Amino acid sequence: MSAFWSIWISIITLGVIVGVTWLLFATRKSEKFKETTEETVGHSFDGIEEYDNPLPKWWFNMFLITVVFALGYLALYPGLGNFKGLLGWTSTNQWEKEMAHAEQVYKPVFAKYAALSIEELNQPGNENGLKMGQRMFANNCSVCHGVGGVGAYGFPNLTDDDWLYGGSPETIVQTLINGRQGGMPAFAATLGEDGVQDVSHYVRSLSGQDHDVAAADRGQATFNSVCAACHMPTGEGMQALGAPNLTDNVWLYGGDFAQIAHTIRAGRAGVMPAQKDLLSEDKIQLIAAYVYSFSK
Repeated sequence: MSAFWSIWISIITLGVIVGVTWLLFATRKSEKFKETTEETVGHSFDGIEEYDNPLPKWWFNMFLITVVFALGYLALYPGLGNFKGLLGWTSTNQWEKEMAHAEQVYKPVFAKYAALSIEELNQPGNENGLKMGQRMFANNCSVCHGVGGVGAYGFPNLTDDDWLYGGSPETIVQTLINGRQGGMPAFAATLGEDGVQDVSHYVRSLSGQDHDVAAADRGQATFNSVCAACHMPTGEGMQALGAPNLTDNVWLYGGDFAQIAHTIRAGRAGVMPAQKDLLSEDKIQLIAAYVYSFSK
């Protein structure tokens, strides 16, 4: 913050406190408020009239206490522009202390479960480890995948057996550590709208959905020359590339004709952010065990 704004904020803050204090004492010493009166404020509130008397002493003293508290707070903590306060407190330092304390308390607990394999964590007797993974999943993953891991539009369902990159414990851990970045290129310019429609019908035929047979026959040749490199000639996909299986009727963006055509026409881009800089290996191990438990 520049010196100008620091001074400006300090003047306004202290000016308000001084002004309120002056107002309290000025009205208290006014001739009008030296004694009680039967005079009212001149307004009726739901049939109730209020006497125009000074504040009760206890109420006046409470205002003075808030003034003293405000001055003490501003002296000890940051609040007056660039002045850092006599205690030198910052929200960053507070957060670092709390994180250091949590690390000291919980690190042995995480280490205990991290020493177990993901398969072992899913065995009876290690329910507490999975509960820890569940809470961390809720804090870090549920925004996209849902609290129960069922996913959403464009975000994979983690509770079934359909995996873009594989569902082994090792693969799940690698997905969490390094993230994933999938891309389906747009083919509108390459295929034209008629080609998009034909391939869409063929893709629907792979999962046994309603389709135009003649259009699907035309689309098969295009699929084999353009799409099979990633999705395989059978349409069963390729986990090494994260290319979806098109034969199981499980869809990331929807399997109706319009959605399939839009995917082919405009492409898709999906990103799973890497967690290696956000979570320790122990925490990733527990989250991976919890995710692994969904489909088991």
